Formats: sequence, structure tokens, C-alpha cells
Amino acid sequence: MKTFYEFIKMHKDYSKATDQARLAVWICETDDFPKFSTDFHEISDFLEIYSPFPNALQVFDRLWEEYKENNPKL
Repeated sequence: MKTFYEFIKMHKDYSKATDQARLAVWICETDDFPKFSTDFHEISDFLEIYSPFPNALQVFDRLWEEYKENNPKL
């Protein structure tokens, strides 16, 4: 099973100005991000503390749903 970090790297694109791309770039550049986690609450709690922009948690929720679709064992 892929971690959320491995999944989010697919959305990393410096040339796009979408919130998904912005969050992915921020996650990939943040050393303290829980890179080996597959736990919603661990990642969500991290983002609540270190949210890089106002609607980052909403973007995360949408991306988490996509992540879950690709990882049915969650």
C-alpha cells in the first residue's frame, strides 16, 4: 500500500497554480511531514497545525478521498 506521501507526489507540479498542486509541493518540501503515514488523523492533525494556506484542509480532504479510492484497505 502506498503512503499518502507517495500518492501526493503524483500531484506535485510547480507549473500549476491549483490548490492540489500547491499542497502537494508544500508537502513534498516539508521535512517534518509524516511521510510514512497512511493514517488520516495523523496527517490531518499535522496539517491543522502547519496549514500552508487557508483551505489546505479542505484540499487534503478531497485528496484523501482520491487516495482511499486507490487504497481500498484503508
